[in-house]
Amino acid sequence: MGMNCCKSNCWKIGLLVVVGIAALGWVVMALWNWLAPALFVGAKEIDYVQAMGLLLLSKILFGGFRGHGCHGRWHRHRLENMTPEEREKFQTGMRGWCCGKSKDETADTKE
Repeated sequence: MGMNCCKSNCWKIGLLVVVGIAALGWVVMALWNWLAPALFVGAKEIDYVQAMGLLLLSKILFGGFRGHGCHGRWHRHRLENMTPEEREKFQTGMRGWCCGKSKDETADTKE
C-alpha cells in the first residue's frame, strides 16, 4: 500500500483544490454579475477569467499569501506544547490518515 496510496491521496486532494478554486471563481462571477450592475452605475458583467482575476486581486489585497491565519497559529502552539510521546502519536495518526493504516498497524500485518 505505502507510497502509491499516498500519491493517490495527494492527487485526490490536488484535484479537490483545483475544483474548489474553479467553483469559487464561478461564485465570484455570479455574485458580481448579480450585484454590481444593480449597485454601481456603469458596472458591467464580467466573464469567468475576470472573476478569477478579481478573486486573486482580493486575496492579494485582503488576505495575503501567508497560508495560515490564527487557526494555523493555534495548531503550531498546540504542537509545540506536546510531549515527544504525544507528538509521535500525532504523527503516527497523520500517517494513518494519509495511507489508511498507521505505522503500528502496518508492523502488525507484516508479522
